[in-house]
Amino acid sequence: MKKYFLLLFLPFCVNLFAQQNKDSIPTKQLKEVVVSSTRIDLPLSENARSIQVITKENIQQAGVTTVADLLQQVAGIDIRRRGIAGTQADLYIRGGSFDQTLLLIDGIKLDDAQTGHHTLNLALPLEVIERIEIIKGPAARIFGQNAFTGAINIVTKSTLDTTGLVNAQAGSYGQINVELTMGSSNENSILLAHYSFNTAQGYRYNTDFENQNIFLKGQFNQQATPIDFIASFSERKFGANGFYALPTYADQYEETQGSLVAFSSRINKGNWLFKPRLYWRRGQDEYIFVRHNPAIYRNLHITHKVGFAFDASNTSQLGQTGLGIDLARVSIASNNLGDRSRFMTTFFAEHRFLLINDQLDITPGVAVTNYTDFGTQFFPGVDIGFAVNEQFRLYGNTGYTYRIPTFTDLYYSDPTTLGNENLNPEEALTEEIGLRGNYDNWEFTAAAFLRQAKNLIDYIRPTEEGRFEATNIRKVNTHGIELEVKKQFKLGNQSQRLHMGYVYLNDDVKAININASRYTINSLRHHFTFNYASSITKNLTGNIAFKHAQRPLQESYQVLDLNVQWQLNDLRISFYANNILNEVYSESNLVPMPLGNGLLGLQVVF
Repeated sequence: MKKYFLLLFLPFCVNLFAQQNKDSIPTKQLKEVVVSSTRIDLPLSENARSIQVITKENIQQAGVTTVADLLQQVAGIDIRRRGIAGTQADLYIRGGSFDQTLLLIDGIKLDDAQTGHHTLNLALPLEVIERIEIIKGPAARIFGQNAFTGAINIVTKSTLDTTGLVNAQAGSYGQINVELTMGSSNENSILLAHYSFNTAQGYRYNTDFENQNIFLKGQFNQQATPIDFIASFSERKFGANGFYALPTYADQYEETQGSLVAFSSRINKGNWLFKPRLYWRRGQDEYIFVRHNPAIYRNLHITHKVGFAFDASNTSQLGQTGLGIDLARVSIASNNLGDRSRFMTTFFAEHRFLLINDQLDITPGVAVTNYTDFGTQFFPGVDIGFAVNEQFRLYGNTGYTYRIPTFTDLYYSDPTTLGNENLNPEEALTEEIGLRGNYDNWEFTAAAFLRQAKNLIDYIRPTEEGRFEATNIRKVNTHGIELEVKKQFKLGNQSQRLHMGYVYLNDDVKAININASRYTINSLRHHFTFNYASSITKNLTGNIAFKHAQRPLQESYQVLDLNVQWQLNDLRISFYANNILNEVYSESNLVPMPLGNGLLGLQVVF
């Protein structure tokens, strides 16, 4: 069967021998991306960290429908999905847990005090995303709480290339996706609105879902002091066959909601740039153990985070200085966890020194956070970069990072699981060294990293009859290497893009009795990704995405996806095929991922 799927690659092979087409669209020279998720905004080439950027062009070429499906094509990002369309997925970076990664939207931190399982619930529809910035490694001194192993910042679009677009897709398992995106602008204001609805019958028993997303963004008073406003709402209803607890629990069901309202601005005063932000994030999670009989067991959690952040940066002869303060109150109302709250105050400070004719940059910094329930924590770090020449740059960074327990870690209780109010924060010291280069239109990055973590939270059972209790027990040393290669070129007059990545990661688990542990460290030890985007003809484009993954406790698996798009004026027809080699594999809790499936789409712009 697999050999027939390989016939889908023929358009890419034909392109190797294509004649030059004078009407073909030339390759654009794009401006370098400025990474905007910190107080000190820097071009990507000047950063002293491992950062990857997914552009809106990359998003369109991939042909996927959700952020979760997009990120799983990035080496070093372990997206553990349960089913299709990203309905429930956990985000891991460089072996860290779902509680140790931070999601941001336009620099607004969206951590959930209940659990990191909900990190991706607020990931936005792809049509409103300008780019995604992936920061790997310790990021606590930059972002604060939860950026233990990395962070992902979603930067939203300010305008559309057209007035609006309608997108409809239908495919395997009864999938139906409908999207409407519209925008308008004048010299003083911009407005962007989006609505999408996604549903499917499910690829096996009790995996049906119904999702909807609403997004609104406005930018006003552009000629004076700009005011940016965003509002987002996401709702997901899905059968959770084997998603949690034992895989044999087939009748689980869940409904989640995530919403965000935020106001922000950018104010220039001489050499100073000020960025105030005011935001409110709400989450709701209803879990039912037996879908058709909620009385057996049901959890309902409602969380709130209200915050104010004020960042400032200054450029002078001494370099660049970044200062910031972040005030936030998080709370939860839950029939299981009770009514809880905490207040967090974080101060940030960093300064970028330029030495040796600006070839050497050193950026020390510190974050100081006070929690009403965990006291004051200090987390310093330093980034160092050295420009060898115009093509090559060495960089390194080291820093302390941390995560305080979630309300679930502290207070959760059911017949098999018990939280622990005496937990300590997780801590780690992380070091990284890397080389970034650009030679003969080849871009590459190579990095090696080490993370020495302690007080990691696991659930252990002292006796076979007892409950699993949250405990600070794990000490884990994680080391790895990461390689990334990119190249844009032409065959004939047709634009091509090649992108490959590989990550090797090893967890050296210290001082733990595996037999008494609920969670075993099971990071992706080998993770290879290959992506090739091709302009086959003037109107026909295609994208191949391949992933090889292996965990220490599982056999390796390979997944191959294909996307083909044909565009004529304002009409685009697309076909996306997932797992076309029919690989049998799972990413989380032994939940089997679907075999070969596809989506046929039609998009109209106006």
